[in-house]
Amino acid sequence: MNTLLYFLLKARPWILFAAYTIIGCVLLFNSNPYQQSIYLTSANSFSTQVYNAANGVTSYFNLRNINEDLQRRNRDLELEVLSLKQQLVDFRDMEYAISHPVDSVLQRYDFVLAHVINNSVHRPRNYITIQKGSLDGIRPDMGVVDQNGIVGKINVVGPHSARIISLLNDNFRVSCKIKKTNSVGSLVWKHSDYTEAIIEEIPRHATYAKGDTIITSGYSTSFPEGIPVGVVVGEMKDHDDNYLTLRVKLFTDFSKLSTVRVIVDNMADELKALENESSKTENPDTNL
Repeated sequence: MNTLLYFLLKARPWILFAAYTIIGCVLLFNSNPYQQSIYLTSANSFSTQVYNAANGVTSYFNLRNINEDLQRRNRDLELEVLSLKQQLVDFRDMEYAISHPVDSVLQRYDFVLAHVINNSVHRPRNYITIQKGSLDGIRPDMGVVDQNGIVGKINVVGPHSARIISLLNDNFRVSCKIKKTNSVGSLVWKHSDYTEAIIEEIPRHATYAKGDTIITSGYSTSFPEGIPVGVVVGEMKDHDDNYLTLRVKLFTDFSKLSTVRVIVDNMADELKALENESSKTENPDTNL
């Protein structure tokens, strides 16, 4: 308390000066219109600066709310974009189905159009995933093609997706033949180049030429006869003197797969039933 009184007594001249100055300014500005207008203008300018500073501070603290609002708007826009993309996919499906009718070799067959959602080409055993499954009629061992040629065969099926053993898989083999001569062999990939495969076990006496077309033989239950595969680009040295091994340039570009067709054999159940019946007839002891 004594310290405060000592300070007030010591600063008394300055306090009186400040008080007289304030009283003088009030009397001056209230009594003289010119000085009053100058005061109001200065006050407005000062107030504007204060308001701008205060607005900057409040805007900074409102950034979180603004950011959350932007996030909500972005979410709504993303959902709208996804919806539009799905509509585009549906329209493309319709256009693809119209522009790519069932090939003449597939008249006995139907196909399920599917989009590729995962694919690999550089592994020894490559697989492809499509966004169609058992609910869409997909079953194991169904053949798969695209608009250019053979792609692979279904091996694992889920309700909404399925996995394809790619032709670029050393576990995949399919019976094929040289279209011009009908010489039959076995097509297999040797994981050296995703654009080429080889056809083995072609009889040594068979004739061929570079550029000859390779097609499916029809001996496979997954692929009908006549599905395009590729063209002969050369012969490989083989230790077996009885057979030829030919290099085949594939028609399908596996690095750009986007839409494929799963082959549905409308006679599959009937053929299986006949095969089972034939097996029982040939082996009557199995029924005992």
